[in-house]
Amino acid sequence: MAIEGPLRELGIHDVFQLLDLSRKTGTLTVTSELRDNEGTVWFDGGKVIYATIKSNPHPLGLMLVRSGKVTEADLDRALLIQKTRNDGRRFGEILVELNVISPRELERQVKLQVEEVVFELMSWREGFFSFIERDVTEIPAGATVRVGTESLLMEGARRIDEWSRIADKVPHLAVIPQLADVSDVHAAQLDLLPTEWEMLTMIDGTADLKVIATNLARSEFDVARIAYGLVTTGVISLRMPSRVSMRAMLPVDDVTPHVEAAHAALAAGQPEVALISARHAVNADPSSTLGRLAVARALGRLGRASEALDELRRAAQSDPSNVEVSLQLAFAAARSGQLHEAVDRWTRYLADVPAAPHAARVKAALDAVHRLTALIEEHAHVG
Repeated sequence: MAIEGPLRELGIHDVFQLLDLSRKTGTLTVTSELRDNEGTVWFDGGKVIYATIKSNPHPLGLMLVRSGKVTEADLDRALLIQKTRNDGRRFGEILVELNVISPRELERQVKLQVEEVVFELMSWREGFFSFIERDVTEIPAGATVRVGTESLLMEGARRIDEWSRIADKVPHLAVIPQLADVSDVHAAQLDLLPTEWEMLTMIDGTADLKVIATNLARSEFDVARIAYGLVTTGVISLRMPSRVSMRAMLPVDDVTPHVEAAHAALAAGQPEVALISARHAVNADPSSTLGRLAVARALGRLGRASEALDELRRAAQSDPSNVEVSLQLAFAAARSGQLHEAVDRWTRYLADVPAAPHAARVKAALDAVHRLTALIEEHAHVG
């Protein structure tokens, strides 16, 4: 039986959870006309065992060279043997046979290859998915690993967190990187990673980040993260093209279903799931105050107080007159030990909405801080 539908109605994370819980075996195909892209993930008993994507196939050989596990000469030799024998042996098996790489390292690299494809698909919020049950005999010969869906979802949630943080400087993949003017002092201190040098070689003033990701055979996430680092250190700047390609931009989605899902997950005591839904809301619309409030609540439940505070500060910057943001920011600041900021926010809250339902709680909080401050001052003068 086929399971299919638009991602706007059932997010890709929910699809993965459904296939994991029901221990499905078969293929999940995800297509996006907006991105002109398609990915396929093979499941066996709910575990992910293989994945491919049309635009960025993450070839194993290239990944092995980049990681320093094999040389290009090793690749050429293995490819020649594979072509000469023509016995159906997999490329990786030949590398192991040549003692170029260990079986364990090969398995680790294959797992990384599968994960990169899955994480890229997890960033899609629009498109169409279709799952078809198939027998394990139809699984590709290259499927040699079994990756737990739960671990993929957790890492996917972490990447959504990071996407949200870098969005201030890298809003989407349609931006075009260009070399910034670097002073002599800055140039003397320039110390870049190999991946950063690799990106610099691709900058020509016309290629956007999506094109660069394709040319480097790297995931969109990796390229955006590298660009963020280069922008932050002042090595490059990003400019908007004269006409932004909609395929490179993340579409603005309706945040309401994501926020409602986050609230439901929090009510059910599932803050990890709530964080995923809340991050979907923020990625769909970075200006969504409701989305950022939901993210902050989920982070607070997870004990990540400093991150929750940062999220609320972003919400306050984009929506400074929102009293709910001001209230939550004050209590988050107090939890993080930022009492001066908390007192300032609480005071402004009472001035703006003196008859608010939470006014009594805010007054009690202010009184508690004043009493704590007085006790600290009194202790300082005790001989």
